[in-house]
Amino acid sequence: MQMNRSHNPGCGGADHFSRRTLLKAAGGLPWLTPLAAQLAAAAETDKTGAPAKSVIVLWMQGAPSQLETFDPHPGTMIGGDAKRISTRSSGVEISDLMPATAEVMDRVALLRGVTSKEGDHERATYNMKTGYRPDPTLIHPTIGAVMCHELGRAGVEIPRHVSIFPDQWPAHGGFLGNKYDAFKMYDPLGDLPDLPRRVTDERFAQRRKDLDILERTFTRSRRADLEKNRTLHLATIDKAITMMDSEQIKAFNIEEAPQSLRDDFGDTPFGRGCLCAVQLIETGVRCVEVTLSGWDSHANNHQLQSGRIEILDPAYAALLRLLEERDLLKSTVVLCGGEFGRTPKINPAGGRDHWPHGFSVALAGGGIRGGSLLGETDPSGEKVTPDHPESVGIADIHATIYQSLGINFHHMYDTSIGRPMAISEGKPITKILA
Repeated sequence: MQMNRSHNPGCGGADHFSRRTLLKAAGGLPWLTPLAAQLAAAAETDKTGAPAKSVIVLWMQGAPSQLETFDPHPGTMIGGDAKRISTRSSGVEISDLMPATAEVMDRVALLRGVTSKEGDHERATYNMKTGYRPDPTLIHPTIGAVMCHELGRAGVEIPRHVSIFPDQWPAHGGFLGNKYDAFKMYDPLGDLPDLPRRVTDERFAQRRKDLDILERTFTRSRRADLEKNRTLHLATIDKAITMMDSEQIKAFNIEEAPQSLRDDFGDTPFGRGCLCAVQLIETGVRCVEVTLSGWDSHANNHQLQSGRIEILDPAYAALLRLLEERDLLKSTVVLCGGEFGRTPKINPAGGRDHWPHGFSVALAGGGIRGGSLLGETDPSGEKVTPDHPESVGIADIHATIYQSLGINFHHMYDTSIGRPMAISEGKPITKILA
């Protein structure tokens, strides 16, 4: 899949190269750490007047089995070892491997009739994260990038789009520009890398003065507008320094959270990532993606899926409860799902293969009708027909999320190739909207 970045008309190729060359000639500028490089991708343009809402994407990389999670078919040839248990939502039963999740299903809208036209991991991931199928002519933005483009900053001094444990296809800005890419981080135990200053405040201040001298020398021989406006790399450094000095940086670290709360989420990297996601949302971050990988069960399906579910179950339930306790659930949409489902038939290796023809996605929180159930797979577990009134396409999920956020998903972007592109071409799933 071709991964072109949108052209930035304000950054000519020759000027960009000259600036970079100048900085390298100055000894590499040691304060330009990888943290600053990440912030260049995570920086956003301020907008005002947008509703204060957020999204958490619990990304199940590799594709969980609907038959072992939200759509069990026990007692059938396709059912495997999973059984059904009742939940807090009347009439909704899920896998017995998810007892903690069963206790919070009254907050969840369960979509059992999701269909996709993509059965390859990379293409299906792109589809699920952007709402569009891959297109060789441009790259579409993911949900968090659209949110940061459309919704206001609200005084947040840290990146508003964050990916925890990003997979090989992390959330990105697409044609909106890489300044909307997610800020990437890993286990939230301890400080972010490259964050502490390794010099005194006096030396750091002197380095900033040196940088200003270099910048003035550079801009004096170039366009007049560069002398009036701060260049992108200086704006990025400003944001990095603001972040380093901000109290909000504590949201990236869960070490100060009570041990009992950390235990609720599970002593796993994913559990810690989910707790961190709540802290970030509470601080004002717009979108957090937390990835749990390892679901691709082409062999030994039950063993592999049950191991992943053992990690997901307590973390997912604890995340919804904590958001509710902190009065954040009603303003935060939580999506839990992967790129597709897994085959009803178990293959000779005891595994399940890729299945985009009928799988499950769970939505909860802001504007979502908790306890609702939409769609079903047929008794063979094989598919939901495209004309079924309760089948759901990937674009419909995106349109539903954007509508719950107050974003006009019909809005057309002018892309770098001159092709107008709507935020989403789907239709909101009105039956699950509160």
